[in-house]
Amino acid sequence: MTSHWENNYGGAVRRLNAIEKKLAELDWTTAPVFMVNGLKREELIAMNSVVLHEVYFESLGASEPGTALKAQVDQDFGGLDEWAAQFAAMGKALAGGSGWVLLCWNPHDEKLLNIRAADHTHNLAGATPILALDMYEHSYHMDFGAQAGAYVDAVMENLNLTAASAKLEALKEQ
Repeated sequence: MTSHWENNYGGAVRRLNAIEKKLAELDWTTAPVFMVNGLKREELIAMNSVVLHEVYFESLGASEPGTALKAQVDQDFGGLDEWAAQFAAMGKALAGGSGWVLLCWNPHDEKLLNIRAADHTHNLAGATPILALDMYEHSYHMDFGAQAGAYVDAVMENLNLTAASAKLEALKEQ
């Protein structure tokens, strides 16, 4: 966990800072299009890596869901067990690959959705992640080796559903 925080999350923060510095120095009137496209693409990847890692680390710490989250999960998934089974299965399906499993609030439909994000540039437009499971190999390999399923099970036992509840309540008030 310490390596994940320092190297992967910290690396994303350092990378985003370096990209933002390059963008601030860019002469937008003369910069070649490949440079503009490349820097803006890399900015999106680094920024989403930072944000998703922050949601991931906030998602850890075993706690019970608040009333709002429990009611919304009951409505949208049929119950906490049904939601957890789907979320865990999505994580295990990404084993050996890369990506994220995100529980997102979709204000368009006013419901929660489990989203599979293949990389740092995918999410449903307008949806906000309130819980994240990092399925990049760096998140589990040091502690679980190739046993990604065991990592998913460990995370599922240690989800901070209280924090997810608070995020959902704030989003629903907007």
